[in-house]
Amino acid sequence: MSPAAWQITWFTAWVAVVSTLCILPPGLALAWLLARRDWPGKSVVETLVALPLVIPPVATGLLLLKLLGRRGVIGHWLETSLGLEIVFTWKAVVVATAVMSFPLLVRTARVAFESVNPRVEHVARTLGAGPWRVFWTITLPLARSGVIAGAVLAFARALGEFGATVMVAGFIPGKTETLSLSIYHLVQLGRDGEALGLLVISVALAFGAVWFSERMLRRARA
Repeated sequence: MSPAAWQITWFTAWVAVVSTLCILPPGLALAWLLARRDWPGKSVVETLVALPLVIPPVATGLLLLKLLGRRGVIGHWLETSLGLEIVFTWKAVVVATAVMSFPLLVRTARVAFESVNPRVEHVARTLGAGPWRVFWTITLPLARSGVIAGAVLAFARALGEFGATVMVAGFIPGKTETLSLSIYHLVQLGRDGEALGLLVISVALAFGAVWFSERMLRRARA
């Protein structure tokens, strides 16, 4: 592997790890709420969570660009109040991959939480355990395999993200250069041999992540 390919691979994996870690707390919280609570507007939230799975990724990227750009509501506030610039930086890559992988984590973790028998949680509460303790000592351990599978699926989705990323982060060598963006760029330049090399790396990483996720899902169903 050439130094350039190694750097691109490392950056892609690093972004995927960071984005997955960022979505874990809100993703698990939302998955638990969807699995254990009913409230007005729940179907609307479920629909919003699923939207990135069905609308074109470039549309999601355009929305992020409008929100996080200098003239966007969020982007303007971040820049003027915190001096934080998101668009066309590595942070935009993390945001785009996090948004695109969030639904996979929520949907998989929700199924895992729904598979936990509520009676077990009820028994723990009758013995004096509070909601927080019940979640950490009963619910999460019993749903662990499914939660891990969801996190790995989110990681795999982040590895291959392209459409939203290219819109909000662009292709800046050394700054926002992920595997998928680099493959596209190399093909555009006619350097198909180098693109195929990165393709092999991308497929290997994705295959390993999905294989591990499937093992976790089988363990969760056992």
